[in-house]
Amino acid sequence: MTTTTDGFRARLGRFGVWLAPAPVLGATPAALEREQVARIEALGFGSVWVGEGAHGPKEIFAHLALLLAATDRLLVGSGIARVGNRTPAAMQAGAATLAEAFPGRLLLGLGVGITADTGDPRDPPVPAARATSDASPVAVMRRYLDAMTAAADTDAAAGGLAAPFPRLLAALGPRMLALARDHADGAHPFSVPVAHTALAREILGPDKLLVPEQVILDEPDPTAARALARRHLAAGSPTSPYARNLRRLGYGDDDFAHGGSDRLIDDRFAHGDPAALARRLTEHLDAGADSVLIRVPAPTLNAAVDTLARLADALPDAPAASLPQHI
Repeated sequence: MTTTTDGFRARLGRFGVWLAPAPVLGATPAALEREQVARIEALGFGSVWVGEGAHGPKEIFAHLALLLAATDRLLVGSGIARVGNRTPAAMQAGAATLAEAFPGRLLLGLGVGITADTGDPRDPPVPAARATSDASPVAVMRRYLDAMTAAADTDAAAGGLAAPFPRLLAALGPRMLALARDHADGAHPFSVPVAHTALAREILGPDKLLVPEQVILDEPDPTAARALARRHLAAGSPTSPYARNLRRLGYGDDDFAHGGSDRLIDDRFAHGDPAALARRLTEHLDAGADSVLIRVPAPTLNAAVDTLARLADALPDAPAASLPQHI
């Protein structure tokens, strides 16, 4: 399957938004979500991305359709659609349906999906796609992509409607990034510092899309911001793929002790006034990102978008509204 990545790259704009599916979006009524995503579009951001859990809170393609229908030009991405939640044929059909209905506006982020060990039997602490397999995440993803491509070819041979959409992988390590280069249209790394963006671009090469996520903390006091960040990190496992990825980038045991060293916190979380936040986001662009997704930890969707509104004026060349609606 091929896509016109240059057209999507131009319409992504320099900055997009990543919205946490739980608990914020899971508790947000559809009417309010439509209102707030329209605000995001009006602020000039190029894209908005949402994900899904192992069993909710919202089914990803229904959710993407809601966001696409509520906006006029905004690109909408899955960050991520979990490959363990549906067959490759179902994933292909869901994405193809939306891509045809909303030309040039859908980006499909795919990942094996890691769940925390919550004690809930519905949440196994392994990638969902590997629950009954000994295969590596890279092998699982490669087989899944091949099966999606085969499903697309079958649909095309049967006369099905086709519209291009990029497939971006939730790639952290070198092997998954190489798979994103060779068998997909790019990567959507999550929970990464600027150093990872530079490494990802080196592995992906110049032609693939690279859309990392960056958490921002709208707190000018460094001590208070780091305290907020440490509470955020406390929810993550020290053996998670995100922690392993940080270790590959040179962070050691001292950086993970006592809630995280100042170095780790400052590299992983952007904090400060809007100008400082804009500088960090721009560093990802300078390191090779095509677009940077901004994540705002907030108790409500309204509060998150309020923070984005305060930030928007500080971002260089943020608006993407002048670009054509279709590619």
